[in-house]
Amino acid sequence: MVWYVTKEWNVEGLRLLGEGATHNASLPRFTREEVARHQNEANRVWVTYGSEVFDVTDFLELHPGGKSKILLAAGGALEPFWALYAMHEQDHVQEILREYKIGELSPEEPPLPSPDDPYANDPPRHPALRVNTLKPFNAEPPPELLRNHLPVPVVDPETYRLCIQSPSGQNLSFSLQDLKQNFPKYEVTATIQCAGNRRAELNAIQNTNRLGWSIGAISNACWGGARLRDVLMQAGYQPEDGGHVSFEGLDKDHSGTVYGASIPFQKAMSPDGDVLLAYEMNGEELPRDHGFPLRVIVPGVVGARNVKWLARITVGPEESKSHWQQKDYKGFSSSVTWETVDFSKAPAIQEMPIQSAITEPSSKTSVSPGELTVKGYAWSGGGQSVIRVDVSLDGGKNWQEATLTGEKQLPGQAWAWKLWQLDAFVPAGTKELNLVCKAVDTSYNVQPERAEPLWNILGVLNSAWHRIRVPVAKDCED
Repeated sequence: MVWYVTKEWNVEGLRLLGEGATHNASLPRFTREEVARHQNEANRVWVTYGSEVFDVTDFLELHPGGKSKILLAAGGALEPFWALYAMHEQDHVQEILREYKIGELSPEEPPLPSPDDPYANDPPRHPALRVNTLKPFNAEPPPELLRNHLPVPVVDPETYRLCIQSPSGQNLSFSLQDLKQNFPKYEVTATIQCAGNRRAELNAIQNTNRLGWSIGAISNACWGGARLRDVLMQAGYQPEDGGHVSFEGLDKDHSGTVYGASIPFQKAMSPDGDVLLAYEMNGEELPRDHGFPLRVIVPGVVGARNVKWLARITVGPEESKSHWQQKDYKGFSSSVTWETVDFSKAPAIQEMPIQSAITEPSSKTSVSPGELTVKGYAWSGGGQSVIRVDVSLDGGKNWQEATLTGEKQLPGQAWAWKLWQLDAFVPAGTKELNLVCKAVDTSYNVQPERAEPLWNILGVLNSAWHRIRVPVAKDCED
């Protein structure tokens, strides 16, 4: 969905593609009607931005979000779309757009009215959050305290209905009260992690032009609701059926496209899969930002499949056709570029790799010689339990084993993170700590040492050792 581009295009590919563009003082003038008409008559894709006209035909196949998203604006203005995805208001995006400039709008053309703010009805957020983008709101909590890409919908719980397509094709409707009264309530403590967690470290290697999440694109909560398995069986599905379960949310973009994703049918129907249609979070009503009035909780699976503001469920032989299932949240080799990527050859991310991070101390503060407590979290996807976290104070030369805390978890159903703590000692005269952590799960999967081989164009699945450098305050006796 997002209109973003990569730096290497600007330096190489786009510079060449833009060589034929006109860059002089005598650019032609067009009316908005002419821009729209040219789109239909010449089979070229023209758009406007401000008072300028651009021919972006050669950019269609390069657009990471797919050419269909650019075609929504064909013959018209970019402003309504960029109001929804305000991250386009960046210098490097503007620079690339200018490569395709072919003219100006006629001075007689009146300016467009300012588009309505699609985020005007979003709920208030906690001031402690670190905001990565305001519109759409993407934020993470400070590490020591340990989110949604479209406007938060306003939903009336009294009129809300969940639509489920039965095996016969009949559309069944469930109210929120139906789900609460007619199905047993289950509670599951589960961690939800974005595939882009710790992307900032990948961006430091080579910019992906995607949100630079630190270590906070992850959360842990106790979720309450009806089991998806129970509801699907009530709708007529049997555990031996196969395929995929697709979810659609109520959140929409400017074109009316709704957020969607899917999971394997076996995961949805497994008695041990613990997939919930959740209406509670930590014993209270779901907050709006977290999917009120109903969302899917898919323990052990990437956050993108845990669809919020759930509106519709369908079962079929194929995965969701959603952009976020087909053209995003997939992993690729470091050698793959936007010019060579083939999304059809990579499976959609479901279960996540082993992960850990240091939450205390912070690289923005100093520590003193003597006793030191290092804290963090560790989690592995697919229900694998974390069995060990190793911590180093000297960049990985020497290691100490941290103490794990957390609820006892069943084998294969370890959905919640483990918090860990190491009580260490900093010798006098130490100038800096090079803190590193790495986790191990029940299958002895361990985090890789370096992030460089993990770099990919989407900036996802960074599970390398987490490293921070912390200055040590000078010993007052020195």
